[in-house]
Amino acid sequence: MGVYKKLGWFFKQEKKAYITGVSFLIFVSLLQLLPPRILGIVIDHIKQGTLTKAILIQWLIILTVTAVTQYLFRYVWRMNIWGTSAKLERILRKRLFDHFTAMDASFFQKYRTGDLMAHATNDLNAIRNVAGGGILTFVDSIITGGITVVAMMIVVDWRLTLIALIPLPFLGLASRILGSKLHERFRRAQAAFSHMNDKTQESISGMKVIKTFGQENEDIEEFKSKTAQVVVENRKVYKIDSLFDPVMTFIIGISYILTITLGGHMVMTNVITIGDFVTFINYIAMLVWPMFAIGRLFNILERGSASYDRVDRILQEKSKIIENPHAIETAITGDIHYNIEKFCYPKKTTTVLENIHFDLKRGQTLGVVGKTGSGKTTIFKLLLREYDRYKGQITYGDHDIRDYSLNALLQHIGYVPQDQFLFSTSIKENIRFADQDLDQAMVEHVARLTAVHEDILEMEQGYDTLVGERGVSLSGGQKQRLAIARALIINPELLILDDALSAVDAKTEEAILAALKKERSEQTTIIAAHRISSVLHADEIIVVEDGKITERGTHLELLALNGWYKEMYDKQQLERNVKGGTD
Repeated sequence: MGVYKKLGWFFKQEKKAYITGVSFLIFVSLLQLLPPRILGIVIDHIKQGTLTKAILIQWLIILTVTAVTQYLFRYVWRMNIWGTSAKLERILRKRLFDHFTAMDASFFQKYRTGDLMAHATNDLNAIRNVAGGGILTFVDSIITGGITVVAMMIVVDWRLTLIALIPLPFLGLASRILGSKLHERFRRAQAAFSHMNDKTQESISGMKVIKTFGQENEDIEEFKSKTAQVVVENRKVYKIDSLFDPVMTFIIGISYILTITLGGHMVMTNVITIGDFVTFINYIAMLVWPMFAIGRLFNILERGSASYDRVDRILQEKSKIIENPHAIETAITGDIHYNIEKFCYPKKTTTVLENIHFDLKRGQTLGVVGKTGSGKTTIFKLLLREYDRYKGQITYGDHDIRDYSLNALLQHIGYVPQDQFLFSTSIKENIRFADQDLDQAMVEHVARLTAVHEDILEMEQGYDTLVGERGVSLSGGQKQRLAIARALIINPELLILDDALSAVDAKTEEAILAALKKERSEQTTIIAAHRISSVLHADEIIVVEDGKITERGTHLELLALNGWYKEMYDKQQLERNVKGGTD
């Protein structure tokens, strides 16, 4: 019953609906007592020879009215109980999704996508069942069963009732034992489903890579393994679950044996009439469902409790990014002062950034170059407040970026990561993702800036072309240019290109950079790249190696140092010349 306590906030919020639903469910239970009693009365009339047409019609009319009333009452309780339980699922799903959008990078490193999807589907369905089927079975097993037992004692005979109810304590004991085992096994089954779900999502997303490396068979075998584990864990659940019905049937069978034995004797000795005996047998039949409901109730509650604990554990996770209660709401503007003495990722001891210092005036461009894994992307993650715990300070316009609200900061930064993500919609909707009200002219303007306008026009449906899941129908260069266009359309105060031109040719890259320099002369830009050509015209270039700045200056100043930058520039120039000669 602990899960009902956990959901107390919802039942309190929807108490009117549940009071109405439970009340009408009780009314239905009371009305169900009439048909068996009417049947017993008619049988007694038949035995005594006193049944007349008028008496039969009278009882038939009462039965008909009872049936129609039950139908109407059932409609009311179903609408209030089942309908309100769907509202719980909607509330929790929104709460969970809002929680996902509010969490930081550490959260998504801890929980895999498939696991989170399982929480938002199977777990929420199990919780909803507590507020729907759980309430129904609770009322049926406790209240309806209780009403039926009272009727058996008052209408027929209390002694016969007590004898028939002797097996019931064993029913409660069996349900408790089986229920506790079911809780743990269902938790494991849900975890196995989460792992399978995650594997499915990962395989579908990475299908191109799987096929490219010819790993289809290996991936299928791994999927079979995950699926087999789900089957194994669910079989363990069903082994316990399947014991409920046989236990109930056995206990009910004992009740019938006791009832027939003692009840038959009472009829023979004229303690009760044959009509009373038939009524009592019908009441025993009516107790079958409440008895089964007790077992089903434990099943529902244990499943719901396990799922609620899983969802609640997710909701209890706190983002490490905490907004200042008096955060600055005005948009970021001004100069950037980046002073990081030391940064390590959460729960890691390895220093990722050390003594990273640079100043960037508004309207300037900073180039960031270095080997893969040198720390370039981490520099941007701190600017984007993916992590707030570091030794040092980053200021924007003389204010620590942690003093800004996330909206004031992030809505004015255009970030294009190395791995671009496009939504499964049209090109136009992807470009104007940040503001769906922007007109076609603005969409085309940023597309021209990123040299992708002509490519789009060559497509059959132009800007209405669907890009497919994650932009599967586009080339790497087209995806990069669309991602840059999407960042530009908000006219960001700060534009960060994190190796976002790696898939475009040198000529297109030059055209894009020239357009950006002209368009963003009064706004700040940071470009990280492996190709030196991407940062040639930056106001300052820093070389990052192992999380430290090893060289800095303009292009000409860095060439004069004869260091890593000069070496890479010469190497890339040679490759370009060789390729040009070959062409």
